Amino acid sequence: MTPPPASASGGPPPATDVPVEAVSAAAFTVPTESPEGDGTLTWDSTTMVMARASAAGVTGIGWTYGLAAAANVITDKLADVVRGCSALDVPAANDAMCRAVRNAGKPGLVAMAISAVDIALWDLKARVLGVPLVRLLGAARPDVPVYGSGGFTTYDDKQLEEQLRFWAEEQSIPRVKIKIGESWGRDERRDLARAEFARGVVGDEVEFYVDANGGYTRTQAIRVGRALADLGVTWFEEPVSSDDLVGLHEIRDAITPDVAAGEYGYDLPYFARMLNADAVDCLQADVTRCGGITIWQRVAAVAESLGLQISGHCAPHAHAAVAASVPNLRHLEWFHDHTRIESMFFDGTLDPSGGAINPCDNTAPGIGLELRSAVANRYRVA
Repeated sequence: MTPPPASASGGPPPATDVPVEAVSAAAFTVPTESPEGDGTLTWDSTTMVMARASAAGVTGIGWTYGLAAAANVITDKLADVVRGCSALDVPAANDAMCRAVRNAGKPGLVAMAISAVDIALWDLKARVLGVPLVRLLGAARPDVPVYGSGGFTTYDDKQLEEQLRFWAEEQSIPRVKIKIGESWGRDERRDLARAEFARGVVGDEVEFYVDANGGYTRTQAIRVGRALADLGVTWFEEPVSSDDLVGLHEIRDAITPDVAAGEYGYDLPYFARMLNADAVDCLQADVTRCGGITIWQRVAAVAESLGLQISGHCAPHAHAAVAASVPNLRHLEWFHDHTRIESMFFDGTLDPSGGAINPCDNTAPGIGLELRSAVANRYRVA
């Protein structure tokens, strides 16, 4: 199919129907540089599942991070649903996917597959129209603040210091986060010692965050949170499980650092429940899990309606354009594993130097990334 013609004014082509012709998926597993861990898990590799959607001679890409089995969900369940949908009507395709997986168990793996396809469809639409995705969505801000994220519990002091200095000194990122809650909160003393060490490395001028990944009990989290406040910690992520909304609310009332959660939200009602419980000071949402760009914007609107900000969780280049499109963004997580993979796999990646990325500077159509197939295929597993 030939692309729709450009308008006489030289702007985007008219909104004629452009059906999606093909949807495919692949998975890539990349070993970590060294063993990594947080409060509740350890790992030695990260898997990216990539979706591709094609129409009018162009292809859009989207991705999630999780099990390679998400690729099977895309090819076996979602591809036939999306094929034939208008590439210009992404919300309709998203709704069709959500309806089609009713009996497949949407939260989790299936939602991540939907998210990857939704991102690919938005990238596709922008490429069909010949505009950067951030211009298609519309920008609410000129740049997107980021924070350096990693500081794994498996790191020794040397590794932790090198990573923190890279963010704070070489890249001049004025916000950093480390993992705590090691072994389900069994070593509070080491958690606090690492936090004190990290604060000493970055100094008092850098915002300092911690993430327990749900590793503590409520009482532990309050005790640790009060100690962390003395170190100037302003962001305490998942002090207890994000499913424990009552606990998050109790902790929020008892400590001064902001309590954050939401990265495991797989649909819009999840976020409504979290906000209705007054569980967080800042809502997190992951565009590669929550249902894609279509749903992420709705999550941001729900948060804004209650006077709260939203923070993008991980996968920074999948978030960049949509993060710039909402007025209540606090920041975006510049997560070590994902920035490493995205810089390996793509041309056109963004520079966080100075503490912000600038998707509005992008002039390439779509997300603005081009896959380095020869590099990615070295790690292909499905």
